[in-house]
Amino acid sequence: MHDDEPLEQWATRWEAMRRPVGTLKAIPMDGTTGGAHVRRNAPRLIMRWDGYQWLPDTMADDYPAAQRILHNIEGDGVMRPAATPTPKKPGRHRRTT
Repeated sequence: MHDDEPLEQWATRWEAMRRPVGTLKAIPMDGTTGGAHVRRNAPRLIMRWDGYQWLPDTMADDYPAAQRILHNIEGDGVMRPAATPTPKKPGRHRRTT
């Protein structure tokens, strides 16, 4: 804390740096460390931050399932093109044919 900084400003700055309550993280259950994407088939424990500590929330079967939970992805997560694509307008850099 700076000596000339009011307590209210310091508290606001401190609160902005804190991890938001409800943040999720996934931990591999096979006991290894390192890149989580390497062991794709290992089950994951999903933990939720309550503002003070990480608490167990749910389990995921593998890395892709954990990512769907962490990022709130519905279905298989594959982005599909729109049914009717929007036509591109000709511009200076495009040739009109």
